[in-house]
Amino acid sequence: MSTDHRAAGSTEPGDGPGVLEDRADVDDPRDDATLLADHVAGDPKAFAILVGRHQGRLWAIALRTMRDPEEAAEALQEAYIHAFRRAETFRGEAKVTTWLHRIVVNASLDRIRRNKVRRTEALPDDLDRMAELASDTVDAGDAVAAKDLQQDVASALAQLNPDQRAAVVLVDMEGYSVVEAAAMLGCAPGTVKSRCFRARAKLAPLVAHLKGRG
Repeated sequence: MSTDHRAAGSTEPGDGPGVLEDRADVDDPRDDATLLADHVAGDPKAFAILVGRHQGRLWAIALRTMRDPEEAAEALQEAYIHAFRRAETFRGEAKVTTWLHRIVVNASLDRIRRNKVRRTEALPDDLDRMAELASDTVDAGDAVAAKDLQQDVASALAQLNPDQRAAVVLVDMEGYSVVEAAAMLGCAPGTVKSRCFRARAKLAPLVAHLKGRG
C-alpha cells in the first residue's frame, strides 16, 4: 500500500481527493470492522479499501465544513493519516463510519481554528440540502436562481462559528441524528441541539430574503 497521502483538491463532493495512489477494490466482502481490524493486524490493503468505500461521504463532510476545496482536501488527508496511525484505538463502541466521520470533522475544525478561516466565498455546488432548508419556493429548473441561492446560503453558513457549522452540517445537511452527530463531535447530544438551535437562529435572518425568491 502506498503511503503517499498527497491530496488533489476537487469540487465534486462525490469524488474528493485521492485516498491512495493504488486505488483499492471497494467491493471487498469484509465489513468495515473487519477491514479496520485487518489493517491493525498488518493487512497492507485493508485501510485503503475501508476509506475508499466511504470516501464520497467523508469528502462531502470535509468540504461542507471547511467551505474551501483545497482546505477540505488538506483536512481530509490529515484525517486519513490520523485514522491510519491510530486505528488500534478503535474500541468498537460506535460504528466504524461514525469513528471515521468524527475524525474528519475534528480534523476540519482543527484546521479552521488553526487557519482562522473566516472567508465568505461560496461553497462548491454541493449545498442542495441547505438550499432546501432555506427555501422551498425556488424553481428547480431555474439554474441561475439555484446558483444564486447556493451562494447566498453559503455566505450565511460562513457566518457561523466552526462548532455551530459542524453541527448544522451533520444534522441538517448530512441527515445524521443528534445522537449520531454528538458521537462524531465528541460532545453531549444536548450540546449538538444547542449548537443547531443557535445556528438556525443565526441563519434565519440571513436567509429570510430567500423565502420570496422564485
